[in-house]
Amino acid sequence: MTALVIAENLKQTYPVKRGWLTAPAQLHAVGGVSFELTAGRTLAVVGESGCGKSTLARIVTLIEKPATGTLTLDGVNALDPPASAVKSLRRTVQMVFQNPYGSLNPRKRIGTILEEPLVINTKLSKAERRARALEMMVKVGLSPEQSGRYPHMFSGGQRQRVAIARALMLRPKLLVADEPVSALDMSVQAQVLNLLVDLQRDMELAYLFISHDLGVARHIAHDVMIMYLGIAVEHGPKERIFTRPLHPYTQAMLAAMPGMGRARKRLISKSELPSPLDPPKGCMFSTRCLYVTERCCTERPPLRPLDSRLVACHYAEQFLETQAA
Repeated sequence: MTALVIAENLKQTYPVKRGWLTAPAQLHAVGGVSFELTAGRTLAVVGESGCGKSTLARIVTLIEKPATGTLTLDGVNALDPPASAVKSLRRTVQMVFQNPYGSLNPRKRIGTILEEPLVINTKLSKAERRARALEMMVKVGLSPEQSGRYPHMFSGGQRQRVAIARALMLRPKLLVADEPVSALDMSVQAQVLNLLVDLQRDMELAYLFISHDLGVARHIAHDVMIMYLGIAVEHGPKERIFTRPLHPYTQAMLAAMPGMGRARKRLISKSELPSPLDPPKGCMFSTRCLYVTERCCTERPPLRPLDSRLVACHYAEQFLETQAA
């Protein structure tokens, strides 16, 4: 199957002022990320705050351009598209934001919020726009009678359903969800995740799912990419990542998850997370890894194939042998 999204070596840097007489430093938010995503599949991008996953989401949704790299959406060069393809690209990819309380206009009724993308991007009549909005409300589990209400009259889970409905109004092929359930109660999280799974099956959607929670990623993802300080350290099928993690950072994240059945031992040193303005010279994780060697501190490990996934660790083969024993 042809990939819907092809991202190659995406990098993003931001200048950061350090003083009037000092040249700006370069913050490396994304340090060369590549992936492919096909219709009907979910790639979960997981990592701590500040690892670059939300910046990656903004690049894929065309909110900002990367410093370098290439991005192809549905066969079109998304970073330098022909003029005739710009409008269709905007309809190909849509985004669901983290906070359902801040992403909806409190002064507009839900029906109006849902119709707005159609007003801007289509020539549908008022009756057609309303019919599609009501149809989408039913699809996300809301009643058409609620279309006249304002956002403050809905719970957090209902508001996020509205946000999902709005993102789907233009019938995109790719939905980028940036921490879409982190602001919701645990019971509501499961309902929204199940809704996303159902919508993906019904509409053949591709999801780029941003999360700091591996438990959430395990529920919805087909593939998982673990990010640390702007780079991918492990990337592969969900089953491989969860049953046999090969990067020490992935192992530490899984060990911290409740209910994983792993030894509850400390797998990250007490060192502080390095600044992205001054990343380690060797392995990005070397300052916090309990298995660090001199080689780790001087040589950056490449992201390489091993055991049906990609992993950036000099000693991944040893971890593989240990877990297979």
